Amino acid sequence: MDIQAALGPALLASASDAIVASDREGAIVFWNPGAERIFGFSAAEALGQSLDLIIPEPQRARHWEGYDRVIASGESRYGAGDLLAAPGIRKDGARISLEFSIVLVKDGSGQVAAMVSVMRDVTAKFEEMRALRKRLAGAV
Repeated sequence: MDIQAALGPALLASASDAIVASDREGAIVFWNPGAERIFGFSAAEALGQSLDLIIPEPQRARHWEGYDRVIASGESRYGAGDLLAAPGIRKDGARISLEFSIVLVKDGSGQVAAMVSVMRDVTAKFEEMRALRKRLAGAV
């Protein structure tokens, strides 16, 4: 078995983390089983839709400002190991807390052709930290 050849397809088919790719305009072009599990939308429902599908309305303007800047510059600080923390929204309308990194896919001329986000639902961790901060603030 060629492990290197099997690695990419195995990662993309994983249900542990959401892997979502979008084109230059922000339309979803890839949606893995992890994205289905985390966000509740099937691939058929998500493909071709705007990323607004999973971005809460109050965060959309800020998201698109950053998205457009990354597309234009070809650089993102979230591709070098830094994690971005942001809220997301599920199909049922529930807000979730996400941490994710970004991978830029560039064409032959070096222009960004797509952006891939690898996302993890950290809602439980976020809620635990908020409760802990509350308890600590009350103890002072």
